[in-house]
Amino acid sequence: MYEVIYMKADYEPWWLFEDWKEKIQTRKVFTCKAEAKQYMDTVTMQFSGQFDHHEVRKECFFAFWSDEEKVYCEGCDDELQIFHGIISFVDGEPAPIILKNNSNI
Repeated sequence: MYEVIYMKADYEPWWLFEDWKEKIQTRKVFTCKAEAKQYMDTVTMQFSGQFDHHEVRKECFFAFWSDEEKVYCEGCDDELQIFHGIISFVDGEPAPIILKNNSNI
């Protein structure tokens, strides 16, 4: 099973803090690897055009942000950056969705 999750939080998606599931905006589940990869590529390309900055880690964590999108934190008495994260999961674990030889193998 393949999943592509979009989360929005005041931290990058690779941290997967305790409350990360509460930050999920959308979750798409696929049985076909090629469809999951196509969807993830479409979303990351769309976000690349929408946000000023991005960073990728382990080929399965994608963070996007713009400098002006921040939220005030009462406890820190500071503004925190908002991150839009895309995470790919394979069989319930964060992992890259990689097609071999352009197939679904």
